[in-house]
Amino acid sequence: MLRVYIRDNEQLVPRDIDVMDAAKSVMPSQPIPWLDLYNPTPQEDRFVEQIVGISIPTREEMQEIEVSSRLYNENGAEFMTFTSIVHMDMDDPMTSPVTLILKDTTLITVRYAEPRPFLTFAMRAQRPGTVPCSTGEQIMIGLIEALIDRLADALERVGLKIEAISREVFRHDDKKGRATKSRDFQKALVDIGREGDLLSMIRESLVSLNRVLTYHAAVFETDDSANKEARARVRTNLRDITALTDHTSYLTNKINFMLDATLGLINLEQNQIIKIFSIAAVCLMPPTLVASIYGMNFKHMPELDFQYGYPMALGLMVITAMVPVIYFRKRGWF
Repeated sequence: MLRVYIRDNEQLVPRDIDVMDAAKSVMPSQPIPWLDLYNPTPQEDRFVEQIVGISIPTREEMQEIEVSSRLYNENGAEFMTFTSIVHMDMDDPMTSPVTLILKDTTLITVRYAEPRPFLTFAMRAQRPGTVPCSTGEQIMIGLIEALIDRLADALERVGLKIEAISREVFRHDDKKGRATKSRDFQKALVDIGREGDLLSMIRESLVSLNRVLTYHAAVFETDDSANKEARARVRTNLRDITALTDHTSYLTNKINFMLDATLGLINLEQNQIIKIFSIAAVCLMPPTLVASIYGMNFKHMPELDFQYGYPMALGLMVITAMVPVIYFRKRGWF
């Protein structure tokens, strides 16, 4: 889909372009600060290339991890690719590359997913005087600010989720020493893994955005006509990204601690179960010995004809079982 945003006073007006329909493929005569390519077809790529005079990167090229393949200048245009996160509110978040192409006063965005900040910024830009949107550079910085805000909100939710997991894992026992309810360590491990995976995606996105802004700020240094307001916004965004990256590192360390603690508690529970079985085995050894002795079928046994031999053997088994129990209790082993 190809959507162009036309500048109308202090707002943007969207318009969809159908390159397969001659009547609907006519570009407007007004200034176009933003061309948005969402899941573009080869025909739409060629159409935009003819208009702006640059080559649109393919999806495979956008997924390259080399910095030289993500940040470069070609034919007077800045090509900047970063990693965005989609479906952050769902159980299956995923990353998708987004390319920003800044050519003169026009911004071209190429994406194959629908990050919510794009929708949020586009809706705000359609209201007069809400956000600066006169040039492609202002739109690009506004999009990055919306992406940073979205990542900050995601970090807040992850922090709250980690606190909830921590309270569940380290829940206090009641006065009798019994847990108020059974702890589901398997669910805790799954939740910890899911939040850790989301944190790694957020960190990857922050790092890529930091590279984009650093690269664009380097262009400022060689451009004397660069807007001072844009420079200030870029510096502010870089500081925000640095702060969020530090917070991500803190949450990552907390996730690792939670993972180690949960695995340690699981080992303690397993050891406690093995301890109970071990004590039970030791307590049953003496009565088993007594039963084995009196279960032998020798003809000459002292108690073979004893009238109270059976209850005596039962009583002896009970006594020999209780002695280890009393001893273990006094030693505090269980």
